[in-house]
Amino acid sequence: MSNVQGLNPEGYCPADETERWNQSIYFNFYDPNTTIGCFIRMGVLENLKQSNLWFTFFMDGKPLFVRNATHLPYTPQRMDKGIEINGVRIKALTPMKKAQVQFEFRDFAVDLIWDEIAPLEDCINLSSDDDGAFAKQIAQIHLEGVCKVTGTVRLRDGKKVEINGKGFRDIAVGTRNWDGLRHYRLTWPVFDDGTAVVAVHGQSMTRDHAYMKMVFDGKKWVGVKSVVDRQDYEADDMTLKSQSWSVTDVTGRVWNYRGRRLFVWHFPFDTFVLAEHMMEYTRDDGVKGYGLGECGYRFPWAGNGNETDAQSPEQVKAR
Repeated sequence: MSNVQGLNPEGYCPADETERWNQSIYFNFYDPNTTIGCFIRMGVLENLKQSNLWFTFFMDGKPLFVRNATHLPYTPQRMDKGIEINGVRIKALTPMKKAQVQFEFRDFAVDLIWDEIAPLEDCINLSSDDDGAFAKQIAQIHLEGVCKVTGTVRLRDGKKVEINGKGFRDIAVGTRNWDGLRHYRLTWPVFDDGTAVVAVHGQSMTRDHAYMKMVFDGKKWVGVKSVVDRQDYEADDMTLKSQSWSVTDVTGRVWNYRGRRLFVWHFPFDTFVLAEHMMEYTRDDGVKGYGLGECGYRFPWAGNGNETDAQSPEQVKAR
């Protein structure tokens, strides 16, 4: 995690002069036994004196509770000592390893813990190559880790549901310039055998292609040599039907898998929208997993068509 030296990403990090300088924390999970999952993000924009929140829970493929807002008042709080935005509180219990998310409302409540399976690793650092321009539009530090997620969710009828699932968490520090991106797509599967993939394929407004990518092989995070990805969309050209990815890591191992959509929610940021999907993934060897399938679109979005304009020349040639 070389980019992190000298900083506490879970604490206050001094902002540079960039208007859209950002600190954000993100959490998701899915529990196939209860069919409950979530997408949570807190962002703090120091120079704009704003914060934002995503807090979306779902069950059986349908929304369960949603509290999302942008352009909220700024907060100086950070998760090392506890941060609360719009009633959602997140606190680091063990630095960089274990965190708690709490929320209490008359119709819904959660008390959940994300506990490290795979340590937080800087994906930008492991993706350091000729494609670095994309990463610099998103953050200077982008830590991802895999967690076991446990705790309770209280439903509207008062019933408490015990959660035992898996999920990702991430921490980002640096510029977050959605306007610099035309489109991106992402896959974060956590497989039942304890392995995981982080793969992001981005396209700038000038149609340059770049990637953020790494693989957790069950023991450690390793870099990635190549990514080939395919998305199939619904008629709105923004909601995934399915995904198909092939990721080759630096040791030569190939991770082929397909994903089908379980749930989708859209998160707008003025001129950009993120389509956040929870997916069920299946590797070619039959091992299943769950995780995020995400796409981002710059307005006005003209549609994917046959995707040739959203693929790198190498991918198009490979088809």
